[in-house]
Amino acid sequence: MIPRVLRPALSLFVGSVFVTGLFAQAPAPKLEFPVASPAATLKQRVGLTDIEVTYSRPSMRGRKIFGSLEPFGKVWRSGANNATKVTFSTAVKFGGTDVPAGSYALFSIPGPDEWTVILNKVPAQWGAYAYDAKNDVARVKAVPVKLAAPVETFAIGFSDLASESAATFYLTWENVLVPVKIEVDVARVLVPQLEAVMAAPEGKKPYLSAAMFYYENNLDLDKALAWMDAGLAEQPTAFWMVYRKGLILAKKGDKAGAIAAAQKSLELVKNAPAEVPAPLKDEYIRLNEALLATLK
Repeated sequence: MIPRVLRPALSLFVGSVFVTGLFAQAPAPKLEFPVASPAATLKQRVGLTDIEVTYSRPSMRGRKIFGSLEPFGKVWRSGANNATKVTFSTAVKFGGTDVPAGSYALFSIPGPDEWTVILNKVPAQWGAYAYDAKNDVARVKAVPVKLAAPVETFAIGFSDLASESAATFYLTWENVLVPVKIEVDVARVLVPQLEAVMAAPEGKKPYLSAAMFYYENNLDLDKALAWMDAGLAEQPTAFWMVYRKGLILAKKGDKAGAIAAAQKSLELVKNAPAEVPAPLKDEYIRLNEALLATLK
């Protein structure tokens, strides 16, 4: 039995514990508000180079943007909040300027007829308030393209990716698109690796891919032809490889050899096993006939 003299104190203690426990079970909710310019991350591979862009995307919301909200002739963070960050996994040419691999802040100076697009070596900046031109690694001129339809929300993107060694990087907002060409040196990265693989005494060799890379990049065509012949020694009825051998011979200036290769490829296509899909056969008949037409 609890002595009478201790009962008030015990009651107060129990009540305190009860009240404390009650409030501990109901923590204040964590509030998160939507932002006016949401963050975005864009990733794009160009050749063997990975490019990542981290930026915030403001919207027009009925405002006049360039020449008003963003004055002409003034440095702009090219987005909202933190300055836009661009990261290259290898060295690139940005608007014709050599830029080492690394992360950069992207700034721009809008103009009615010409923009300056800037890569700055201090990537972590809020806005353009601490921008210092002495840290620029690239300042390139770009001609803005007027758009017929307005772009409500600022966007950064890539286009013209048909080439494995170049792309167009662009900024677009309001009625303007600002393009900058990015070029990557795929051969500089890949050729040493490819040469090592092809010279190795063992292992499966990518004869077709290696030969066509040299062909498409105007490298050593004699080596490309040797690799294609080595691949055909393993697959003598590969009509798709024989056709490409004809392309290499044509680029080398061996017209007779190219004609012979195209005719051989046509013969192999027409005698291909029944399991080879008809559309594939039709495609290589067209390709070889087109090659032969250029060699007349």
